[in-house]
Amino acid sequence: MDNAQKFYINGAWVEPSTSDTLDVINPATEQSIASIAMGGTADVDSAVAAAKTAFESYSQTSREERIELLDKITGLIGERSEEFANAISSEMGAPGGLAKAAQAPTGLMHFATMAQILREFEFEEQHENFLLVKEPAGVVGMITPWNWPLNQIACKVAPALAAGCTMVLKPSEIAPLNAILFAEVLHDAGVPAGVFNLVNGDGPTVGAHLSSHPDVDMMSFTGSTRAGVEVAKNAAHVKRVAQELGGKSANIILPSADVGEAVGRDFFGMCMNSGQSCNAGTRMLVPNDKMEEAAAAAAMAAGAITVGDPTSDGVTMGPVVSEAQWNKVQGLIETGIEEGATLAAGGPGRPDGLSEGYFVKPTVFADVTNDMTIAQEEIFGPVVSIIGYDTVDEAIEIANDTVYGLAGYISGDQDEAVEVAKKIRTGNMHVNGAGPDFHAPFGGYKQSGNGREWGELGFEEFLETKAILGARA
Repeated sequence: MDNAQKFYINGAWVEPSTSDTLDVINPATEQSIASIAMGGTADVDSAVAAAKTAFESYSQTSREERIELLDKITGLIGERSEEFANAISSEMGAPGGLAKAAQAPTGLMHFATMAQILREFEFEEQHENFLLVKEPAGVVGMITPWNWPLNQIACKVAPALAAGCTMVLKPSEIAPLNAILFAEVLHDAGVPAGVFNLVNGDGPTVGAHLSSHPDVDMMSFTGSTRAGVEVAKNAAHVKRVAQELGGKSANIILPSADVGEAVGRDFFGMCMNSGQSCNAGTRMLVPNDKMEEAAAAAAMAAGAITVGDPTSDGVTMGPVVSEAQWNKVQGLIETGIEEGATLAAGGPGRPDGLSEGYFVKPTVFADVTNDMTIAQEEIFGPVVSIIGYDTVDEAIEIANDTVYGLAGYISGDQDEAVEVAKKIRTGNMHVNGAGPDFHAPFGGYKQSGNGREWGELGFEEFLETKAILGARA
């Protein structure tokens, strides 16, 4: 990749201020596939200065100019979708089918959605004695994760561009190649110099300096709750902070649901990205008298998942992203066994026939109680904990008994499911297998973060509100 050893600052690919580099590891082979430059504070300073200068003119561009820009970016992502999919698959392990059908298209969809929202959004609202005006928030620092890398970049950059903000992006150093392709797309689309800037690096150096930089008006962060706390601390000299953090989402199977169908469908969905989705429904709540049926259905679904080389046809689950992540997942599987949960499928070690790569067995624990470690800690791997309940009220209590509140799932009678969904303290609830909607807000309660991404509410995160008193129609 031509620009892996450079940063994109002020409309050009530039040499970094340091000589530090980092190998990008393919988690399926454990081999290096690229080496990227790792930035320092001087690179952040240059990128922020470029964004600050560019904000003066870009914030004044017209709605029509920004819509045209978003449309160009949408088209270019589509043209390079196979490159994006291949990069994502090789750097974080998503199977080729998932990368092409979901990982890469999310980038395109966020830009298309933002263009549609921008066409209809009212930036001024006349009240009796004042005019309410929505204006761009300013220079935005962005830190994004490795698990859905292009999705998380696009769902920040698209609304920021639509709002008239300028920005500096630090993508995950574990999966940076798609971000480099993304910067090339924005350059080719004609994004004005300084509006979008890319600096690769680690959290303690680049991320911390970006978060604490006095000329950054807003931080948008997606990642672990632990890292989110550090970002908030660094940004504590009064700047807006929007965070999408961890999750431990409950999946309630109501007594009226078809247990086998719901459990099989949702276990497969949870494993789709090797369990590496912050909104994964990893706590499955079932009636106690259906525990055995649910465990059997989940075990059958686990047995039907083909784990292996992401580039091979028919593979439905690739590796987890890194050795560190593999070790964490293995440790938590061991903890589940030690704490007395029933291992119904999977378990420690690699799947049979795989001697290299960070592959994990799709794992099912039954007879889990909500005080167990595997029921409370975010595993971020293909591991589900099945918890029993006696009444729906008890299921609601268990679902809410977590420090997280990002997402949730519920299956059963439609009307009852919607009423129960209203009682779960979480930012998203999916009823009877409902999928995502790019217009619906995404974000959480409690330690799952603050603010919202996606859709109109995600767009409004990048706007400031001004009241002009005395302005009358």
